[in-house]
Order: sequence, then structure tokens, then C-alpha cells
Amino acid sequence: MAKKLQRSVRPKRSAAAPSEGGAPRRAPKQRRLRSVSEQAVNDFTVQLATLSSAGIPIVRALTILERQIRPGPFKNVVGELVEDVSAGTPLSEAMAKHPRVFDDLYSSMVRAGEAGGLLDSILQRLAKYRERASEIRGKVVGAIIYPAVIVCVAIAVVTAVIVFVIPKFRQIFDSFDVPLPAVTQLLLNLSDFAVAYWYIVFGVPVLLFFLHGFLMRRGGAYRFRMHGLMLKLPLLGNILSQSLIASFSRTFGTLLEAGVPHLDALEIVRDTSSNDVLADGVESIRRTVREGEGISHPMEETGVFDDLVCNMVDVGEQTGELDQMLIRVADAYEAQVDRRIDAMFKVLEPLLLILIAIFVGFIVIALFMPLMKIMSTLNQP
Repeated sequence: MAKKLQRSVRPKRSAAAPSEGGAPRRAPKQRRLRSVSEQAVNDFTVQLATLSSAGIPIVRALTILERQIRPGPFKNVVGELVEDVSAGTPLSEAMAKHPRVFDDLYSSMVRAGEAGGLLDSILQRLAKYRERASEIRGKVVGAIIYPAVIVCVAIAVVTAVIVFVIPKFRQIFDSFDVPLPAVTQLLLNLSDFAVAYWYIVFGVPVLLFFLHGFLMRRGGAYRFRMHGLMLKLPLLGNILSQSLIASFSRTFGTLLEAGVPHLDALEIVRDTSSNDVLADGVESIRRTVREGEGISHPMEETGVFDDLVCNMVDVGEQTGELDQMLIRVADAYEAQVDRRIDAMFKVLEPLLLILIAIFVGFIVIALFMPLMKIMSTLNQP
């Protein structure tokens, strides 16, 4: 499953891609805002949906929520929502002024709810969508962070041994002037290099780390290739592929269910995608749909989506239930992601422990082989 997404290597348009009219699209300027947690926005959405469904007017509901939020950036944002909506600005337009807090998907769904007179229902769907998306994202991030932390700790321990412990053994070996095995000499040479050129050993990884972060933020071909490479990683790549398809399906289906037009929904899905490979595929679908075609056929041509997804979308188009079919696809793929993450942890934990044990065993053997020779020499009469 999801292997087509792993094979997609088409370069993505830059973030400042031209709009349909030819002029480059630029994000609206806004003042710098300290980070607002995703959980805070999720809680706000759930509470606003609850108050709205209870028949409380939006201005009063926003005022109630603003009073109970702790002082900080998010309280200021909600306070501005209260001011704008009280002055007659639609809630969706007021939220669109804060794209770092309420993204395009959020404001578009609210706009659709306002237009259809179903704001309370839309807010409930939005709350459910955000909670489920956060849950899946947390599991995927956990699947990435756990092995990374284990590897980093192992590297730190090995580095400490090479820099601080092995030089002590060298002093012992030099004092007895015994011939050293090749593995021991290799380990000592590695330690000597790390001590003599510590600024290279530590500086180069740090430099590469910041360079990688800069290039990823900049976007373009480097980020596209890195996103494609992540989808080809053993164990993790398939999980990422399926989570991206699940995210696409749930986001697109939720927007269609809210009444957002197909082209607008695809544009929002493209702009909110966390992976450039998927975003490029969605943009290709959007261009084809804009010319009057359906969705399932251009989905197949992108090479991004599985046959199962394309067939289910085709059935959804034919039956007029595309939004519900996309939600079912999301449910199915999210369940697969859960199972694969559990299976990956069952394989990864013992595998990492075995690899660490092998490396530590190598160091121990390399150091104690000369010590055994020294002890045998001392025991000779």
C-alpha cells in the first residue's frame, strides 16, 4: 500500500507559485506572533462548537472563551476576534486575519458554515477533524522521534567513550609497549582523531544540521527530494505514505462535506500539506479538474495514490458521495497507520538494542584483548 506515493519524484512548484491570473500568490502580511499550540486551538474549536450548538450567539461565545483563556498570544487573538465580529465582520474573515492560528482550511470551513447557515454543525465537524488529525500526527511524530532519540543517545555515549575513556587505555597500552590487535589500533586511531580534531567531529554535524534546517525552510528542490527520501525509508516510509494519504482524504472529504467547492478544497489541501511530494500531486489533480475532468482519473496519473484510493474515489464520484467515501478512505488508512506503528515498535526496539549491544561489544573486546595480553605477560615468571 502507498508505494506509488513513495515513487513520486516530480518537482513541486515553489511556495510563491503563480495564481490562475498569472501574478504570484503571496501570503498576507501579519505581525510576528509567538507560537500558539495546536492543542489550544483544538480546545477552542471544541468549546466554540459546544457553545454554538447550544444556541449561544457567536459574539457571546467568543467573549466567554476569551475570558477563560490564560493571558498570552492566543488570548489576544480571540480578543481581536471578539472586536471584529462585534463590529460586523464575519467570523471567517476575522479568523483569516490570523493565518498562523487559523489556517486556510479552518477559515474556509467556517465561511462555508456561515454561507449555509450551518455554522454550529461545521464547527463540530471541524473540531472532530482537528482532534483526529492531531491524534494521527502525534503517533507518526512519535514513530519518528523514538528511534531518533535512541540513536542520538547511543551516539552520545559512544562519543563520550571514544573521547574520554579510550585515551586512558592508550596510556596503559603505551606504558607496557605491547603489540596491539588491528581492531584495537583502529579504535585508538579513531579516538586520537576525535580528540585532535574535535572541532571537525562536533562542528561538521552541527553545521550540516543547521544547513539542512535552512534548506528545508527555504523549500524548493532540496526539500522536495528530502520529502521523497523520507517516504522511501525502511519501515517508516510506508507509515508516512499512508498517513499522508489519510490526511489528504480526511481534509478533502471534510471540506467537501462542509460545502467547499472542489477546486477551492484542493487548493487548501495543497497549501496545508506537510509533504511537497503530496502537494505536487494535489496541484496536478487541481489543474486537471479545473479543465473539467473528474478527480479519480487525474489521481491515477499523478502516481501518488494507491489503486484502492483511486477506485474508491471513482465510486464516490459516481454515487455522488465523494465526501463520505473520502472519509472512509481516511478511516481505513488511519487504522493501517496505527497497526503499522505498533508493528514497527515491536521490531525496532529489539533491533536497536541488538545493534547497540554489538557496537558496545566491539569496543569492549577491542580494549580488553590487549589487557589480557598484559596480564599474561605480568604473570610470567
